Amino acid sequence: MAIQWFPGHMHKARKEIKQVMPKIDVIIEVLDARIPFSSENPLVEQLRDNKPCIKLLNKSDLADPQVTKRWLAFFEQEKNVKAQAVNFEQKAQIKKITELCRKLVPERNSATKPVRAMIMGIPNVGKSTIINILTGRTIARVGDEPAVTKRQQKIQLDNHVELNDTPGFLWPKIENVNSGYRLAITGAIKNTAMEFEDVALFAADYFLNAYADVIMARYKLKQRPENDIGLLEAIGRQRGCLQAGGVVNLHKVAEILLNEYRSNLIGRISLETPEMIIQEENLAVS
Repeated sequence: MAIQWFPGHMHKARKEIKQVMPKIDVIIEVLDARIPFSSENPLVEQLRDNKPCIKLLNKSDLADPQVTKRWLAFFEQEKNVKAQAVNFEQKAQIKKITELCRKLVPERNSATKPVRAMIMGIPNVGKSTIINILTGRTIARVGDEPAVTKRQQKIQLDNHVELNDTPGFLWPKIENVNSGYRLAITGAIKNTAMEFEDVALFAADYFLNAYADVIMARYKLKQRPENDIGLLEAIGRQRGCLQAGGVVNLHKVAEILLNEYRSNLIGRISLETPEMIIQEENLAVS
């Protein structure tokens, strides 16, 4: 099934960002390092109009480090784009973002002409925590549920940088069906807007093909299951998720698999690679 989630406040945020964008000098787009493509909002590319863009691959400590390196190289090939991998433990590195903003916009670097930056990102990507690190105080609400920030705010940072915070928003239609699933797996889409079993089957199929050893070690499986449903059933039996007659409760297993992935209990797993996305995009065009 296609996964879509675009509540009313996201439509409002999009309109407000479009109005403010002409006055912005540099964009800071926060991406999920596990799904850099799927968490990259196509509306940002449309709205920024070749303005310099810093792409922060956040939660890099949850992603496969080798895959993250390939994503950084991929983004650095784009015009006016700088890419960095960060996580919440690297506060010193995150604070250096203001220096990069000033380098990208050298003509605006004074108290009277501050660099006007806008920070953007999909729901639950960690944008608010990054803002709190940049300011050195709790200024943005943080939550495990997506869509915590509901309105724009302007924040004065050190070193002549003015930061515009925006609500996390998705886009009206997620064209790549696989991206919808990946967003759901990571928690960017509210649980009430998805079917747990459906999303878990997608995750199970990918884990088996890309990280079989990791998933088998986590759930102490002696034999590699043949397919996605086989993996969920094996996990269910291992965790005692059984109903009357010994039937596995797939919904319960789905919750376990997704929650443990989101909590980084399974391992550092990236859900997409640049090569995979190029192939998917080519298939969509053909």
